[in-house]
Amino acid sequence: MHVFNLFCSVGEDGQVKIWSRSGMLRSTLVQTGTPVYSVAWSPDSDHILHTSGKQLVIKPLQAAAKPVQWKGHDGIVLKVDWNPINNLIISGGEDCKYKVWDSYGRVLYSSMLHEYPITSISWAPDGELFAVGSFNTLRLCDKTGWSYTLEKPNTGSIFNIAWSSDGTQLAGACGNGQVIFAHVIERRLEWKNFEVTVTDRKSIVVRDVTNDVKESLDFRDRIIKTSLAFNHLVVATTSQCYIYSVRNWNTPMIFDLKNGNITLIVQTEKHFLLVDDAGLQVYSYEGRLTCVPKYQGLRTDILNEQTCTLSNDTLAIKDRKDEKVIHLFEAQSGKPVGSGQPIQHSLEVMEIALSQCGPTSDRQLAVIDKNRDLYLTPIKHIGPAERLVKLG
Repeated sequence: MHVFNLFCSVGEDGQVKIWSRSGMLRSTLVQTGTPVYSVAWSPDSDHILHTSGKQLVIKPLQAAAKPVQWKGHDGIVLKVDWNPINNLIISGGEDCKYKVWDSYGRVLYSSMLHEYPITSISWAPDGELFAVGSFNTLRLCDKTGWSYTLEKPNTGSIFNIAWSSDGTQLAGACGNGQVIFAHVIERRLEWKNFEVTVTDRKSIVVRDVTNDVKESLDFRDRIIKTSLAFNHLVVATTSQCYIYSVRNWNTPMIFDLKNGNITLIVQTEKHFLLVDDAGLQVYSYEGRLTCVPKYQGLRTDILNEQTCTLSNDTLAIKDRKDEKVIHLFEAQSGKPVGSGQPIQHSLEVMEIALSQCGPTSDRQLAVIDKNRDLYLTPIKHIGPAERLVKLG
C-alpha cells in the first residue's frame, strides 16, 4: 500500500516496513512472530492497519505511540482495507467471514459463514460499496455490509481485487491464473415519481411510476456518475456531461469534460457541482460553467455528500487537514463568502448541509460534529458575529 511519497510492505517474516518512493527503507514499523498478510493506510496517513494472526492492529507511525489491537476473526485474517471517505475498516479471514468495523475496532457487521475462506476484500473509492472475493465467488456489498449481489465465476480463489478510480468496475486476480473484470450495474436513483436505473455500462432506463411510462437513454461512452434531483438528471460519462430535464428526456444539454474521472455530483435547484481529479466546477442546468472554487490544500478525492454541500447561493466544504474548519464560497463567483474567513468549530466536523429554501439572507448551515451534536449557523453572520447554535 502507498500514500503519496511513502509505501508500506508486509510479509510472512512478520515485519511491516515503510519505504520511500525511490525504494529506500525508512523504518521497520512492526516485528511480530506471525506472518502479516495484509496492510492498509488510515485516512490521515498517520496510522497503519495490519493483520497479525486472528488479530487486527492499528499502529501509529510515531514510535512512542501505543497500537490499538483487537481480535478480528476466529481464523487467520487474510485481508483488510480502510476507506478514506467513510473511515470504515473491512476484513476477511480463514473463518469464512467478512466484517465491517469502525476505526475504534467496534464491529458494525459480521457476515454469515461462507463455504470457503475470504481471500480478498476491497473498498470502492467512494466508500459506498465493497467487493469480497472467495473460492469461485465474487460478492458486492454496500458499506453497512449488506450483500447486493453474488456471482459464481469459475476462477478458483480471487486473491486480490482492485477498483477503477471511478468505482464503476473492478478487476480480480484469480487462482486459475486469469484476471476477472466486473462492472457495477443496476444502480438506482429516485426523485419524486421518477426512478432512474443504470441498466448497462452505457444505458439508463427512466421510469415514471405514476403511469409506468419508460424511457431508454443510451450513451456513447461508459457511465461514470449519475445524479437525480431538482427535476434534473445529470449523467457524467468518461468524456461528456449530459443534463436532462424530467419534462424532456429526448434532448439533453451536452458538454465535453476535460477530465473524465468525475467522483461526485451535487445538485441544487439552480445549478450543480461536478468534482473531479482537477478540482470543483459549478455549472448551470444550461451547461454553462458558473465558477471554479479553490482553496489552499483542497483534496477532491476524499469529498463526498457529507463533507461538501451546495445551495443556490453558497458552497460549503469541510477542510481535510483541519477537520474543525469549514470553507464557504459564493456559488455564483467561487469567491470566499464575506470576509473570507472559514467557519471554525470546537470539535471535528463529521457532516455538513446547507438549507435549500428561502433567500440568501436566511441561508443556514447545519453541522454534525464528532460527538454527534447538531449545530446551526446563519451564513450571513460569518465573521465576528458568527455563532453556532446547538440544537441537540
